[in-house]
Amino acid sequence: MQSWPHPAISPVPVDLPALRLYDTADDAIKPVVGSSPAPSEQAEVGMYVCGITPYDSTHLGHAATYLTFDTINRYLRACGHGVHYVQNVTDVDDPLFERAERDGVDWRHLGDAQTDLFRSDMTNLSVIPPRDFIGAIESVGEAIAMVQQLLDRGAAYQVDDEYPDIYADYSFTPQFGYESRYDPATMAELFAERGGDPQRPGKRHPLDALVWRAHRPGEPRWEAPFGAGRPGWHIECSAIATNRLGASFAIQGGGVDLRFPHHEYSAAHAEAAHQVDRMASHYVHAGMIGLDGTKMSKSLGNLVFVSKLTAAGHEPAAIRLGVFSQHYRSDRDWSAAVLRDAEERLSRWRRALADSADMTAEEAKELVVRVATPLSQDLDTPGALEVLDDWARSARPGADGPGEGAEVVHAAVDALLGVRLRR
Repeated sequence: MQSWPHPAISPVPVDLPALRLYDTADDAIKPVVGSSPAPSEQAEVGMYVCGITPYDSTHLGHAATYLTFDTINRYLRACGHGVHYVQNVTDVDDPLFERAERDGVDWRHLGDAQTDLFRSDMTNLSVIPPRDFIGAIESVGEAIAMVQQLLDRGAAYQVDDEYPDIYADYSFTPQFGYESRYDPATMAELFAERGGDPQRPGKRHPLDALVWRAHRPGEPRWEAPFGAGRPGWHIECSAIATNRLGASFAIQGGGVDLRFPHHEYSAAHAEAAHQVDRMASHYVHAGMIGLDGTKMSKSLGNLVFVSKLTAAGHEPAAIRLGVFSQHYRSDRDWSAAVLRDAEERLSRWRRALADSADMTAEEAKELVVRVATPLSQDLDTPGALEVLDDWARSARPGADGPGEGAEVVHAAVDALLGVRLRR
């Protein structure tokens, strides 16, 4: 699947602190594997971020998640690391079929159109594209191979039914539950709410997750050794990620709603198939976005779409700053006031850059380190913004215009935050 254009990013001319991120599984902020700034230790960092189900436009909840991992991507690159970023598109799934039927369109056409809009939104927001942007349709063969691995290892089974679906035995990996750290009652509740089928006859346990859905009339189908059908949701991400990043990699990311069941089962499938103890070193989750104090959701009809904000003339850099004004792990609120404050902040920074006549390159480098320091500690974007606010308040105009440090600041803010201070 085609990705989107890579934004131009200038190098950051200073040594930055190593990145530390909160890991849900360990309930701790710890160094990202391979992110040491020592040149001899600069390993490529593998990062998998769960992508969209393309049945609607990119709203701010999506944007906040992808901006979080874009900032992680940018920080690692600024430290001099290669990043192998992989993202999927779930272009075969029940919500897509339901929306297409409601609107009287072909589900493939709907998926293609919404994926195109997502690409456009990511381009406008200056998000670095994934190296591998993989649709579920094009990776069905990979999912089939992983299902077969699970069956061969005794980690999955087929129900004896008119529709012989295949389920993963959740108890096969003794560490199951380590990623989310939820108790059994919470797991049971969330599994039922988020796409699980605990009451399905023939399952060994209510928490066993679907990995292959046997073909039903009217549904798309792919042939497999164990019968025609289509993959389950969790196995899709598990196969796509491990086939490109290896059985174990650095970061598995997404919104906090994916903590369970999706990330738990994606990890469990990979660990059972590849016989490893842990799929990702870090499980990183972005908080939810609300609108004017109310949870933003499709059911409430209060979604804010990125494409509509940009069409109304709001600059993508301001949207980024609005999202960054609160910490990525918090459940945040969006409002007209948040956007207005972000636009005012962007204007102040731009005036400060134009006024920074006396800033030397060395002073600018010191400022960049002060900006990077909070970012290095679990992506504290509010702290980084405060550093730049202090700088903007102290900037003084000079007769000769911007000094030599201005270019350093401009390049670093763009590289680290994706915000251009020159139009």
